[in-house]
Amino acid sequence: MVRQFLPLNGLRAFEASARHLSFTRAAIELCVTQAAVSQQVKGLETRLGVALFQRLPRGLKITAEGEALLPTVTASFDQMATTLDRIEAGQVRELLFLGVVGTFAVGWLLPRLADFRRRHPFIDLRMSTNNNRVDPAAEGLDFAIRFGSGSWHGTEAQRLFEAPLSPLCIPKLAEHLQSPEDLAGAVLLRSYRTDEWSSWFQAAGVPPAAQVNAGIVFDSSVGMMEAALQGLGVALAPPSMFTRHLSSGAIVQPFATAISLGSYWLTRLQSRPVTTAMRAFSDWIGAQVSAV
Repeated sequence: MVRQFLPLNGLRAFEASARHLSFTRAAIELCVTQAAVSQQVKGLETRLGVALFQRLPRGLKITAEGEALLPTVTASFDQMATTLDRIEAGQVRELLFLGVVGTFAVGWLLPRLADFRRRHPFIDLRMSTNNNRVDPAAEGLDFAIRFGSGSWHGTEAQRLFEAPLSPLCIPKLAEHLQSPEDLAGAVLLRSYRTDEWSSWFQAAGVPPAAQVNAGIVFDSSVGMMEAALQGLGVALAPPSMFTRHLSSGAIVQPFATAISLGSYWLTRLQSRPVTTAMRAFSDWIGAQVSAV
């Protein structure tokens, strides 16, 4: 089959020419002659049986077939470059793809990552943050750190710890909060989970008639806390994730009452084989949790 024998030089010449829309500039980048680039692209077109460019008096215009081919070729060369970059001094650097709910990333994980890097210098961590809504399969994640009950279909979950929620606000707002009932006159900041404030009021012994559930809705506690820092209202968030704000005095916890609606979990798809990098991260984060 012709696809099994596509010339690598031809694909590289095509990719460079498509970026520059010029055989001449592609030749300069690839350190070959303009004629060599033109010949390599022509050979690729002959193999494929289609024209990849229209040759114009002042450059090139990529054809529909060329536009269809370019993303695949670019991604392939990028992947090859990434793999080569992972080879350092004869040692292969392992990749670890991690998705993390933003609150956990900022409040707990990032301050500890230097230790992980020191212990595992040949693991390249690729981390993305989310608002607790994640698709590990579609995103190609090795692990996803989530908040919830620990029950996700087709998933193995390792419990990390609970993160109870409590009201948090700036000191100026806290001056007007002598009892939980005083929150009825405050702007309440909450996440997309609609039952959080009502659950907290119940735990604090506030009668249903005095409870107020209206407020600004955020998709993450990180954004909610930023709003709280700007004095926009009282956040219901986990104090354990905002210890820096509490230690500095920028944020205070006016009431001791806290509610636990779930835990943070290190999760992976059961169908995803455990790599050396995954095992190293799982062991490391487990040790970090035990040390707290």
